[in-house]
Amino acid sequence: MVSEKAKAVQPAATLAMSKLAKDMQAEGIDVINLGVGESDFQTPKHIAEAAISAIESNKTSFYTPTSGVKELKQAIVNQVAKRYQASIELKNVTVTTGAKLSLYVLMQTLLNPNDIVVAAAPLWVSYIEQIKLAGGIVRTIQPKNDELKLTVDDLEKISDHVKLIIVNSPTNPTGQVYSRQELVELLDWAKNHDTYIILDEIYGQLVYNGAVFTSGLQIKTLENSRMIIVDGVSKAYAMTGWRIGWTLASSEIITVMNKLLDHMTSNPTAVAQYAAIAALNGDQSSVEVMRLAFEKRLNTTFDLLNTVPGLQVSTKPQGAFYLFPKVSTEVLLAAGVANTSELSMKILEEAHVAMPSGEGFGMAGYLRMGYAKEQEVLNEAVRRLTVFFQQYI
Repeated sequence: MVSEKAKAVQPAATLAMSKLAKDMQAEGIDVINLGVGESDFQTPKHIAEAAISAIESNKTSFYTPTSGVKELKQAIVNQVAKRYQASIELKNVTVTTGAKLSLYVLMQTLLNPNDIVVAAAPLWVSYIEQIKLAGGIVRTIQPKNDELKLTVDDLEKISDHVKLIIVNSPTNPTGQVYSRQELVELLDWAKNHDTYIILDEIYGQLVYNGAVFTSGLQIKTLENSRMIIVDGVSKAYAMTGWRIGWTLASSEIITVMNKLLDHMTSNPTAVAQYAAIAALNGDQSSVEVMRLAFEKRLNTTFDLLNTVPGLQVSTKPQGAFYLFPKVSTEVLLAAGVANTSELSMKILEEAHVAMPSGEGFGMAGYLRMGYAKEQEVLNEAVRRLTVFFQQYI
C-alpha cells in the first residue's frame, strides 16, 4: 500500500483539467484548453540554438554542480543587478528543476511538523500540497479587499506563531500586483515576528497597463534575512518545458537546500541550464514582444468576459496571464451543480472549454481562465461560454 501522506495529496487542478482537455482533443473533439499556465509563444530561437550548441560542444553529458553551473548562477546575479539594482552573491543562489521544485525544497527546508504557513486565497494550486507534504499547517486567509491581497491586518488576527508567509506577485490566479508599500509592510511584519516570507516572483516581468512590479530585492538585502525569492525562466521566456527555476536566499538556507537537492535531482538538466544562460544574457526583446501581446489580450478579453451572463471579473488583473471570474449562484442552481468544480466539468463536456475551478485555488465560486492564447481563440472561447451560460440566466 502507498503511504497515507501520498494518498492525501490532491491532484494539481490545472494539470488535471489540461489532461482531460488533451484527452478529448486526442479523440478529435475541438476543445479550447485555457487550463494550463503557460505561454502560447515558442521558446525564442537564440535560446534553443544555445542549447544545441551546448550539446554539440560536449557541455551537457555529465553531472553539473547541484546548485547549477557557475555561469548560470552568475547570469542570475547579473540579471538581479540589472533589473533591480540589487547586489547578491553566488552563495545566495541555487538553481532547481523548475521554480516548483524550489518551492517544494523550501517547504522541506523551513518547516517542522505543525508549523503554520499563511497565504491569501486564492493561491497557486501546489502551495497547499507542498506544505502538507512537509508536515506544515496551511492557514489560508480570505482577504476582504477587492484585490484579494494579504495584509498585515490579516496577519495580526492570527494568534499562533506563523513560521512562513507566501506572497505571489503578480498573483496566480488573480493577476494582482503587490505595491512596494504593501510588500514593505509584510516584510516588516515578518521580521518583527521571526517569520520567513517567500516572495514568488515568477510572473514579475509580465505586468501591464502601467502597473509597476516591485521585487523584494528592491526593498531588503538577502543575507541574514528571512526573505526568500523564487523565480525562473518559465513564464517570461516561454520555457515552461525546460524546467529551470531558482531560489535566492540567505546563504545558510541555500546550503541546506543544496544538501536536500543532492539527494533529489543531483543537478538541474545540463542542457536546460545552458538554454537559461542564453535567456538571461541574450536579447531581451522577446520578453517585451510577449508582454505587449498579453497586455493586448488582457484588455480585450477582460471586457469580453464581463459580457458573459453569470460571470464577473470585478478587478482587472495587472499581471500574469489569467482572469478569475466569479460565477453567480443563480447559474450554479440553474445548472444543477453543487459547486464550481462540477460546473467546470460541465463546461468542458458541453461547451468544450477547459478552465479549472476556484476550488483548486482555495476559493470556491470562481473559474480560472488563461488568456495566453491567440485572440481569435479567446474570442471563440468567450462565444462558447456565452452560449453555455445563457441557458441558465
